[in-house]
Amino acid sequence: MSRFSQLVAALVFVFGLAPAAWAEQPKTSRFEKEITGFEEADKAKAPPKNAVLFVGSSSIRLWKLEQHFGGIPVINRGFGGSQIADSATYAHRIITKYEPKMIVFYAGDNDIASGKSPQQVRSDFEALVKEVRSKLPKTPIVFIAIKPSPSRWKFFENQSKANALVADYCRKNEGLHFLDVVQPMLRDGQPRPELFLKDQLHLNEDGYRLWTELVKPLLK
Repeated sequence: MSRFSQLVAALVFVFGLAPAAWAEQPKTSRFEKEITGFEEADKAKAPPKNAVLFVGSSSIRLWKLEQHFGGIPVINRGFGGSQIADSATYAHRIITKYEPKMIVFYAGDNDIASGKSPQQVRSDFEALVKEVRSKLPKTPIVFIAIKPSPSRWKFFENQSKANALVADYCRKNEGLHFLDVVQPMLRDGQPRPELFLKDQLHLNEDGYRLWTELVKPLLK
């Protein structure tokens, strides 16, 4: 018996699982802790009804929504380091169950930096839309363009290609909106450093004020 077979046999003995049953056990995602945290927060305090749901990566998580969108019911479900596919995986736990009046989404930054192609970014967003539309067929979805940042400037070409593909997809599908934040964040063709924290990746207060000004008209 090989060492692998011995290991499987030991697991079967310890856990009382047949090999097939063991293979079917779900894998724990690296973001399960964050998603469970959202669910615990919902139990402690019910989220607002008919809210604008902001979801995506750390650019969403760090956004002080109540401060910037005072008077508008908002829910923040950003989780740092996430990619578009992660939000699709958890769509029914962090998006559709809230039945929001609008979804504002930002991700893709980490996708391109990790080596995903622009085509994959579009495909992953399509998968996310499909998951959302299965429960919320008419809820508007806003895709905030992948932002230009000094620390990831080397990825700008692929970011631009991904943005163009997603923008084209949004134009062709009702209820989807592509929000271009790229041009307002550039000066002389370069990212504006004053919009970012010291890491030159995440937005500072000025950066979020700019994004808020661009998002607010869509909420009306």
